[in-house]
Amino acid sequence: MRHLKQLLIILSISFAGEILSQYIPLGIPASIYGMVIMFTLLYAGSLKLENVKEVGDFLVGIMGIMFVPATVGIIDCWDVFSKSIWLYLIVIVVTTIVVMVVSGLVTQAIGRIEKRRGEGRDEA
Repeated sequence: MRHLKQLLIILSISFAGEILSQYIPLGIPASIYGMVIMFTLLYAGSLKLENVKEVGDFLVGIMGIMFVPATVGIIDCWDVFSKSIWLYLIVIVVTTIVVMVVSGLVTQAIGRIEKRRGEGRDEA
């Protein structure tokens, strides 16, 4: 029963993201709205991590399986993709590098902020 409750919480937040994406025409995917809602609720303390942790861990654990249908779809449409394979590979490499660089910079910035916060507490 606990797992069903956790799944319903996650699905409700995802549904709220779907609703927002329909009514806010910014071109932002519903999943991003859902993640922002989930983060906000967790950060504010309105939702406790224990209320979604087990099902969330399970969903992250099976995430690889979720890519199988997309992969089959690509294989099914290979004749379309094969014509522009080099363009796709260039986009994949460039965006991977950009994501790695931005993630590293954000991580470093958060580390500096946390270090400053820690130093401020030691002095008090």
